[in-house]
Amino acid sequence: MNILIMCTGNSCRSQIAHGFLNQLTDNSISVFSAGIEKHGLNKNAVRCMSEIGVDISHHESNHVDEYSDKKFDFIITVCDHAMEYCPIIINNAKKIHRNFKDPSKLNNGLYGIEYSEVRDQIKKFIIDFIKIELR
Repeated sequence: MNILIMCTGNSCRSQIAHGFLNQLTDNSISVFSAGIEKHGLNKNAVRCMSEIGVDISHHESNHVDEYSDKKFDFIITVCDHAMEYCPIIINNAKKIHRNFKDPSKLNNGLYGIEYSEVRDQIKKFIIDFIKIELR
């Protein structure tokens, strides 16, 4: 099973979701994340995940075009901007969308509670996704 998680820059929200999907499925599925742009891995996303024992420091920021030849079972968009772009991807994958605030755009980009709040919202979303779609 292949799952693609998308957000605008593949730096924060999609990376957090990617980390949770790997952790909560014991790496039993193939998870990819990408953006419609490449912004690099957000150090504050890495920090907020490391606070709860999930290491995403080895993740890379990828552009969705890098996966144009890959078949996905699910495409999960975690921001409205990526969801608007998602239909361009030619794929029979089941598309699931949930918009999350971008914590890097809050608090002047500084590390704050916004990161843990969005992280916790994404975790709940991923848990629900696993219960509904993968069990």
